[in-house]
Amino acid sequence: MIGKARELDAADPLAGFRERFAVPEGVIYLDGNSLGCLPKATPEALRRAVEREWGEGLIRSWNASEFGSGWFEMGTRVGAKIAPLIGAQPHEVIACDSTSVNLFKLIAAALQMRSGRQVVLSEPGNFPTDLYMIEGLERQGLAKRRLAPRSGIIDALDEDVALLVLTHAHYKTGELFDMAAITEAAHEVGALVLWDLSHSTGALPVDLNACHADFAVGCGYKYLNGGPGAPAFAFVAQRHLDELKQPLTGWFGHAAPFAFSDDYTGAAGIEQLQCGTQPILGLTALEVGVDLIAEIGVERLHQKSQALSEFFLEALREHGATLPLVSPPDSANRGSQLSFYHENAYAICQALIARGVIGDFRDPDILRLGFAPAYLRFEDIAEAARHLAEVLDGEEWRRAEFNERSAVT
Repeated sequence: MIGKARELDAADPLAGFRERFAVPEGVIYLDGNSLGCLPKATPEALRRAVEREWGEGLIRSWNASEFGSGWFEMGTRVGAKIAPLIGAQPHEVIACDSTSVNLFKLIAAALQMRSGRQVVLSEPGNFPTDLYMIEGLERQGLAKRRLAPRSGIIDALDEDVALLVLTHAHYKTGELFDMAAITEAAHEVGALVLWDLSHSTGALPVDLNACHADFAVGCGYKYLNGGPGAPAFAFVAQRHLDELKQPLTGWFGHAAPFAFSDDYTGAAGIEQLQCGTQPILGLTALEVGVDLIAEIGVERLHQKSQALSEFFLEALREHGATLPLVSPPDSANRGSQLSFYHENAYAICQALIARGVIGDFRDPDILRLGFAPAYLRFEDIAEAARHLAEVLDGEEWRRAEFNERSAVT
């Protein structure tokens, strides 16, 4: 498989972009769906922001000046760069806060827009923070959480549902929802829809406006390579911007923050989703990652992602390794990952990490391998499959399991 992998790498139009990332020597990194690799341009951008914009410009750097490009506009500027990656208009997206905070803001706003309805519908097994934010609003008496299995989501939609909250690419399995069909079904009963794009943005094509989506959120540290704790983003469709009233009325979302009024008036448009002061260093790092992903192009990334995952499955079969696939077998129906079932998935994951193959484990029994096409090679994939086959065939994972159990007890 190595020979075939090298041929594929030689023909790969994205191969050169690997050099734009800091990929540690001796590491095959299959966890970019959890934390993306560091773009090599990021340290210099942060150094400039710290030494020049902060160190020399000081307070002057909030405005466009010789020291910087204007900190006040960073949230809207980075949001506008994310917009074409998710099929949105520039003025419909803003980079701010965390995914959890943006979920809270948009769920609460949607409930207010659907007065008389309190049900927020989702699926069991959705990413925990999505469910927790709904539960938090339920505890305040503002929402009623309803969960329905994936196969029963459309049947669970009725005229009590104010908002449907779903993750486009499931974090454990990578299974994709049909965004257009489900959004249409929700709209037919008068419900709004909020899509979590954390495992989609920067890895596969998303067209929010073509699907008539209402709201969306997503994180900046996975496929956008913005670094740990990178700011998230939020999308509000143009048709909802005038009606939107988000609940976290912080001063940065005020129409005139420097008027220092005692009373709150929200900014017009997407800017009202801002709350506290912008995290400038986080936005600086995120902007580098967004620019790089935009340069590569999401369509090309998606095509390579599909090819990488299919090649991995082919290589596993070549090695005679059998591991039940939890992800959809058709690459068109999954995100940029493969998830496998094994009752000792944690121990297998630890054995792989000891070999320099970094994937991750999802409780209780899922081995999850992410395929970040911006910096992964087909040769990496061939080697990762070989390592996994050897681990499954040998005793390493049994030792890893024993060590873990010994540590616990």
